[in-house]
Amino acid sequence: MLSADELALLEAIRESGSLSRAAARLGKAPSTISHAARQLEERFDALLFDRRRYRLQLTPAGQLLAQEAARLQLDVARLTRRVKQVAVGWEDRLWIVTDELLEFELLLPTLRAFDRLGSGVSLRLTHEVLGGTWEALRDGRADLIVGATNEPPAIPALRWFELGAMDWVFAVAPRHALTRARQPLDRDTIAAHRAVVVADSSRRVDARGYGAVGGQAVLAVPSMQAKIHAQCEGLGVGWLPRARVASRLVRGELVELATADPREPNTLYVAWRGDHDGRALAWWVERLRQPRLAQALVRGLDRG
Repeated sequence: MLSADELALLEAIRESGSLSRAAARLGKAPSTISHAARQLEERFDALLFDRRRYRLQLTPAGQLLAQEAARLQLDVARLTRRVKQVAVGWEDRLWIVTDELLEFELLLPTLRAFDRLGSGVSLRLTHEVLGGTWEALRDGRADLIVGATNEPPAIPALRWFELGAMDWVFAVAPRHALTRARQPLDRDTIAAHRAVVVADSSRRVDARGYGAVGGQAVLAVPSMQAKIHAQCEGLGVGWLPRARVASRLVRGELVELATADPREPNTLYVAWRGDHDGRALAWWVERLRQPRLAQALVRGLDRG
């Protein structure tokens, strides 16, 4: 590792092209700079400075030393900041996994508020679907999960609270054949038409999708927004978050149909493991308990 003075020497020679100008820049005598340069070469047993030309230059070995030493210096500085950060209770990194049901844009104000803390914590946000969200917490791929559906599973030291309930509507495009069927629609009638689903991201072999009836043909899409678009285009049928398609229902881009088996609202959860703590996790948990943010996340964005 090079000292700050040695790094400054290399940089001064590289930029000035002479020992005298480097000495003036560093506020030292030329003889002192010349001696320091020779000591560096002896230390690494390599020719670091090309003295054969009018303009003093770093040799390829000298350039490599300067570049790598500067990089290492930055790494040490970053490591020092991270050690101090963890020492006062902040995590080095916080991994947040949201269920795909939630809109990422709604978390942007919260992300900006967290940045204003100046904690230095690196955030990683990813999303999963259905069982994949709980699975991420269980398998250590998440420190905090937001918007998980279904009952909390058995996970060591699990802690959780309810974020809110999401209401659903069975809707199809106005030209879809199901609009001419007798209502309320029974399971067999629905199963005769292709369902649009957002596939479960769980790694388990029995992973499922949103709202498909057994034996029903399926069109799997990558997101809830894609599912909404597909159903508006008449490519399939299925349940959609009522708040997110309210304007489309009003404008007639989607038609709500009654079903014999209405879908109950889904309770969404925030969860984390009690054996993992830190100031960043505590801040996010407290923030997500705020009713205004929770309601916004559950309702989502009506992009219609």
